[in-house]
This record gives sequence, structure tokens and C-alpha cells, in this order.
Amino acid sequence: MNRLVILAPSWLGDAVMALPAIADVRREWPRADIIVAAKPAVAPLFRIVAGVNDVIDLEKLDGGFEAALLLPNSFRSALLAARAGIAERWGYRTEWRTPLLTRAIAPTRGLHQAEYYQHLVHALGIPNGSIEPRVEVPRSVRVVGARVLADAGCDAMAPIVALAPGASYGGAKRWPPDYFGELAHALATDGVRCVMVGTTADTATADDVARSFKDRVAIGDSEEIALHSLVGQTDLPTLAGVLANCQALVTNDSGAMHLAAAVGVAVTAVFGPTDERATRPLGDRHAVMTHPVWCRPCMLRECPIDHRCMRGIAAADVAAATRRHL
Repeated sequence: MNRLVILAPSWLGDAVMALPAIADVRREWPRADIIVAAKPAVAPLFRIVAGVNDVIDLEKLDGGFEAALLLPNSFRSALLAARAGIAERWGYRTEWRTPLLTRAIAPTRGLHQAEYYQHLVHALGIPNGSIEPRVEVPRSVRVVGARVLADAGCDAMAPIVALAPGASYGGAKRWPPDYFGELAHALATDGVRCVMVGTTADTATADDVARSFKDRVAIGDSEEIALHSLVGQTDLPTLAGVLANCQALVTNDSGAMHLAAAVGVAVTAVFGPTDERATRPLGDRHAVMTHPVWCRPCMLRECPIDHRCMRGIAAADVAAATRRHL
């Protein structure tokens, strides 16, 4: 294999969970040019991933490759690879796309999403390595992250906990903003600075958290602002740099959750409608918080009843789990 293109998943969390499978491919062909074709929203991730030679826009896929590994299940990804004239097209046998694949692998159920991607490459004859995604954040990116935190008002001498109150899937995945506010206040009384992270789409949720937070908290002999926001202010590499300078992250089931775990940050993850068995952060350092109710995991975007799966997770319990990371 001299030149291989890997079609990446569209969502940040899935893209991070695909990293172990990409690492498996790199070990199998150490001298090959491995190119990742990705949508613009996730493409920057792969530019800081070791073993990836280049990143191209998925929509500009061409035929200059010996083979294409399709990590998405979509029919469209197979159609793009076929139209590009790539001779070998490998992927799962899903969404009626089998005629477009030269090697079609039967999908399997009940796996963590990272295992699902690794199962595909294993079925293609490529040995699997570690299942834990890893992103080695370059020193230059860490420096940028530290500067961004300092500019936001975070004291580098104090422990910093990132909060990711948003979630792109829908409102049902979001732990209530006032619970995040209560958590931030509890951590602030311990001398911890909290900084909210997320995309522009999370701005309204972050504003709700800020409104529920007491503006100033007594820290030592003075009163200081202990909740800051970088929501909508970081691109993906900068977010990785910010997280690399934090001691922990508290988050919903989100892309930031997987990125933080891959960077090496301890994660406290709040799960409600989604299934932690399939998308939990991988590794021994992380805590997964759930509330056992009959209706979860429902996988619904919006809760049709009272959001009991999330409202049943107390801020005090999340704070206690987070303190164990500090």
C-alpha cells in the first residue's frame, strides 16, 4: 500500500473514536501516505494526529489513491469514493451500498463506537492495537491554550476545570444549566476556576449557566470571579490546547468529552438519553454519571416527559466525582 485515503466520520466525537482504527492502519502500512478526507468541521482534528500525512476536503475526493477506507456507514461516502474512481473501496455493508464496495464487511452490534471502527479494520486483516484514542497535543498548541485561558481570566496557579454544557444532538443530552451553575459554585468554593467551552451553537446554554452562577465567590480573603467562558471562541486545535491545560472536564455526552479523554484529561461525563456503553470516554481516569430510570437510554433528541434521567443526577455527586480528579 502506497497511498490510502480514509473517509472520516462527520461528528467530532465519532472522529476521535475513529483514531484507534486509524492508528491500526498506520502500523500496518508504516511507509504509506495516509490521507484523511473529512468535512471542514472535523478536519482540523486530523492535522494534529500523528501518522496522518495530509487532510483533504471530503467533497474534493479524487482518484489518486489505491484504496479508500470508509469509516462512515453512509451510502454517500461510498458513492463519493466510487465516483472518484478509487479502485479499492472498503467499508461496512450498510445503507444499500454493497454494490459500491469492493470489500464489504458485515456490521456488528453491541460494541463501543471505537470498537466498531476497529472491528472494521480487523475484518480487513489489520491487527488491532489499543482501543483508547490518543491525541498528542503539540507544545505550540498547548502554549496557545494556556494563553487563551490567561486572557479569559483563569489563574494558572489554580486548578482549572473545563465545563462543556452543550451537546449538538439535542436538548435531551444536556444536563440542566442550573446544575452546571451549582457545580461551578461548589468547585469555586474549593479554589477551582471553571471555564466553559463549546461552539457558537452552545452560546445560549452557556449564558443560562452563567445566569445561574453567583458572580463572585469568596476565595481566601478576597472575592473573585471563578466562572469564565470560551464558548464560541476556540477552533478545534485551540480547544485541544485549552483542555490540555485543564485538570478535568465535566461534560455531557459530546465531542469535547472524547477530545478531552484523548488529550489525557480526566473526564466526568453525564449521560442521560444516550448509551454510555457505546460512547463513554475510554480509559481508567474517567467517571460516568447516570441516574437509573426505566426510560433510558431512549436516544431521543428531546425528552417528551420530565427529563428525569438528567435531573436525577445531583450537582453534589458530580462535584464529588470531579474533585477526585484534582
